Amino acid sequence: MKRILLFLAVNVLVIVTIGIVTSVLGIRPYITQYGIDFQALLAFSAVVGFSGAFISLALSRVMAKWMMGVQVLDPQAHLSNDARELVVQVHRLAKQAGLSAMPQVGVYESEEVNAFATGPTKNRSLVAVSSGLLARMDQQAVEGVLAHEISHVANGDMVTMTLIQGVINTFVVFLSRVAAYVVTMFFRRDEDEGGFPYLVNMIAVIVFDILFSILGSIVVMYFSRIREFRADAGGARLAGRERMVHALESLKKSVELVDTQQTALATLKISGGAKGWMKLFASHPDLDERIARLKAGA
Repeated sequence: MKRILLFLAVNVLVIVTIGIVTSVLGIRPYITQYGIDFQALLAFSAVVGFSGAFISLALSRVMAKWMMGVQVLDPQAHLSNDARELVVQVHRLAKQAGLSAMPQVGVYESEEVNAFATGPTKNRSLVAVSSGLLARMDQQAVEGVLAHEISHVANGDMVTMTLIQGVINTFVVFLSRVAAYVVTMFFRRDEDEGGFPYLVNMIAVIVFDILFSILGSIVVMYFSRIREFRADAGGARLAGRERMVHALESLKKSVELVDTQQTALATLKISGGAKGWMKLFASHPDLDERIARLKAGA
């Protein structure tokens, strides 16, 4: 969840920022005296949409370190035995996965049992685990989790999700501008001078950018869940199916042990335990389904 949540948060921030800047500067090449030029708007939307996605990708590793407080472990420095073992595990799995550059390895302080992989490319990736995961899981389970995260890197999931996000952003920008134009025209009829109310348009664009981004995240999360199944299968190839199943079962036990408040917070995280319509916003499939698929050899 951390990988996707950070990516989505930065993406929305970038899209909204671009929307504000273009509105303030009056950059609206799609608005003519006759109304909206839809071809120009589609081109504008694609440029803004993919720019937002790729800027988010470029900042993903830096933002993860900053927002999560990740402490990167330097392989050349004097590390504790546990920290060095963690680095050795990640690098060994990375070599097995065929990565030419070793990921940075980091730890962040958190009671939650979680891990994530991020980075703009396979050669500039970061694998981070929480202190809670290291404290509550045995070595075999940790290896399964690390294998899963390395599979995300080897599969190029961040780039794949960036392309998907770019397409979604294009639709978000396009639809938000159309909706904002309709709202603006409604207010324009009440104006004495009949001019174009740019302030109303700018506010409407921001509101619709955020609204449609939230709706668009449903599609992004759907693809995220698909990539999780693939990363599970990749983790099973790297660490062994038994270790991968053991890792997921350990995660399930950890989720079941937390109190009610923590469970509520975990429903959209790695547990995939969301209920009802909230499943649409879950980045991970249900753990029982993931375990069943691995046991069935899927």
